[in-house]
Amino acid sequence: MRTYRNSFYQTASNYVLNLSRLLKLEFIMSATVFPEIPDVQKAVIFQRHNGELEYKDIEVPLPKSNELLINVKYSGVCHSDLHAWKGDWQSETKLPLVGGHEGAGVVVAMGENVRGWKIGDYAGIKWLNSCCLSCEQCELSNEPSCPEADISGYTRDGSFQQYATADAVQAARIPAGTNLAEISPVLCAGITVYKALKTAHLNAGNWVVISGACGGLGSMAIQYAKAMGLRIVGIDGGFEKERLFKELGGEIFIDYTKCKDIVREVISVTHGGAHGVINVSVSEVAIQASTEYCRANGTIILVGIPSGSKCISDVFNHVVKSIKIVGSSIGNRADTREALDFYLRGLIRPSIEVMGLSQLPEIFDRMEKGLIAGRCVVDTSR
Repeated sequence: MRTYRNSFYQTASNYVLNLSRLLKLEFIMSATVFPEIPDVQKAVIFQRHNGELEYKDIEVPLPKSNELLINVKYSGVCHSDLHAWKGDWQSETKLPLVGGHEGAGVVVAMGENVRGWKIGDYAGIKWLNSCCLSCEQCELSNEPSCPEADISGYTRDGSFQQYATADAVQAARIPAGTNLAEISPVLCAGITVYKALKTAHLNAGNWVVISGACGGLGSMAIQYAKAMGLRIVGIDGGFEKERLFKELGGEIFIDYTKCKDIVREVISVTHGGAHGVINVSVSEVAIQASTEYCRANGTIILVGIPSGSKCISDVFNHVVKSIKIVGSSIGNRADTREALDFYLRGLIRPSIEVMGLSQLPEIFDRMEKGLIAGRCVVDTSR
């Protein structure tokens, strides 16, 4: 281990190299204890899509002038991480790649231009790591649509490592003392479903159907929807999923493995169809069904991104019922703050299973088989 403060006293032969590293960091020289940052760290990295997920030592990154260096304690595992590894989306990832974008940890260093953060602050690494803040989309608060967006665990190395960097403007602010394992899934899954529910423009007492209700996103969508006063129908499969749905406060569960006519059942239990549908399922069949059981003048929100799939809606039904089909990606900084506030006020509690970072291949295997209820979170220390 080495301290950056003591690196001033390295031998003359190493002076220039050390100085170049030091100039990239803002020091808190008055601190009585300066955080020790290792040269190497544990991470899970892959060299090619569908290749080996290597749990190995890699170098600790240096923060740029506008970035934080965060000692990641926990990271949620999202279905998007699986897509990044498989490489089955249209957009390209960097290779080799450290995945992950739900990282929660502690600020241990920062670039010289960072303001408003201090060493020891809790911080979160999100899907949207940085954006230009000056294009049309950023000016309209559509930051996730920025053409210069840099994505954690996709276009840059993410949170499946013990130390990761994040733009200080986009990094999520987490109050001291927060349960970092529990809050980590909120940094993507929570923000994403909260934004989707906002986009649906529903009123308290409206019916919302959550398709794919008890996975990582759906399990939090249930809680946000309940906190917003909505009536919730969940569609998923299996006893464990139904049990979790009821525990989280859902009203009506429809098991797609048993129900012979999902469309008719939803219309029946909601007395006319859903006012809003949150599609976090990756099933093309489920997405098409949602266009049929949506109530007249209702809104269907597409969140899950099954590779190569289409959203098929019968034009006659679509026009006559005046339904809306809207895509919803991740949220902006305001959505982040609001989504985290629901958690901090105790209105949502992510259902998590904590495993070691070294067990990421096992998590991906279970994820592909649909065997995870709630969210898996990796502890980077093991």
